[in-house]
Amino acid sequence: MTTCLYCKAEITGRTDKKYCSVYCKSAHQYQKRKLEETLYYTIDKQLKTNRKLLKSYNKSGLSTIRKEKLISEGFNPNYFTHYWKNKKGQVYLFCYEYGFLEVKENNKQKFVLVTWQEYMNFKSLQ
Repeated sequence: MTTCLYCKAEITGRTDKKYCSVYCKSAHQYQKRKLEETLYYTIDKQLKTNRKLLKSYNKSGLSTIRKEKLISEGFNPNYFTHYWKNKKGQVYLFCYEYGFLEVKENNKQKFVLVTWQEYMNFKSLQ
């Protein structure tokens, strides 16, 4: 006799059945998928949080904010979608269309916030 993969109850009927009911089959598949996609959802949630914060503090298209302020609200600079390097060699990290550059100004760590511009689509001549 075989047992259900989800609830471990004995299965009656066909010999190749893996679950005792449709509920157990669905619950087991949901649980399996949830475990596999946990990393994906964690990264996606952080990217969305980063984008929301960058958007809220960058109304003009170019602004500066203290690093500690942004991080205290849940921003994590380790999560970004892409980067852009300017002619000076500075690397701006982007969360979708909102970017940031870490700078040190008056002995304080800050982020320069920018919005993606059309000219950034073309590689800079170096």
